[in-house]
Amino acid sequence: MVRVTARTPGASPEDYGWEKGSGLGDIYTVVFVRGLDEHEVLRRIGAADEDIRFITDEDYSQPEGPEIITVRRIEDWTIAIEDCGWRASHMEALCPLSSDGGQAVAVMRHDYAARHRLAYAVDGKYLTDINPAFPIERRGADPDRLNCYLRELGIDSAADDRIDNAIPAALAIASRIAGVVITPEHLRRPILGAAIPGAH
Repeated sequence: MVRVTARTPGASPEDYGWEKGSGLGDIYTVVFVRGLDEHEVLRRIGAADEDIRFITDEDYSQPEGPEIITVRRIEDWTIAIEDCGWRASHMEALCPLSSDGGQAVAVMRHDYAARHRLAYAVDGKYLTDINPAFPIERRGADPDRLNCYLRELGIDSAADDRIDNAIPAALAIASRIAGVVITPEHLRRPILGAAIPGAH
C-alpha cells in the first residue's frame, strides 16, 4: 500500500483532501473537458435540451429516477460531475467530448465496482484508461501517455503497487493535465446541469 503525494510543483492529492467528506458519495464521475461549453458537454454526455436546467440541493440521482449531472466553467475547461454515474468515463462518451481537437479527462470513483478509472482522450481518440488504485493496470491506444504525471506523484508505473489515496491522486493528475483545481466552492448549487431521465 503506497500513499502518494506530489514530487513536483502542481496539483497534489492533498488538494483533494476535501473529496471524501464532500457529499459526492461512493459513486461519481468528474470530467474535465477542453474545447466545449457547458451546454455542449451536457449534450455529448447524453442530455437532451429539455433535460438541461439549473440543479439545486434538492436534486439527486435516484435508481429509478433521473441522473443528475452538473457543469461549471473553470478557466478554459468545463467540469462536469455525474452524481452516482459513470457514463462520461467510458469511451463512448469521452471520445465525443474530446473530438475536433479537444481533450477530456475523467475520474470515476466507484466503491462497489471492480475498479476506479482515470481515462484520457484527445481529438476523439481514447488514449489511456488507468486503474488509479493499481496504476500498472493500463489500457487504451496509448496506455503509457500519462506515465509522466504518475511519476510526478511518485508512482512507479511498472510496479505492482496499490495506491492508498487513489481518487485524490487521480483528481490531482486530471488537474495537472487541465491546469485547474476543483474546490468545494465549485460544487455549490444552484448550478447549470441536467436531469437525464431513465439514465440508470
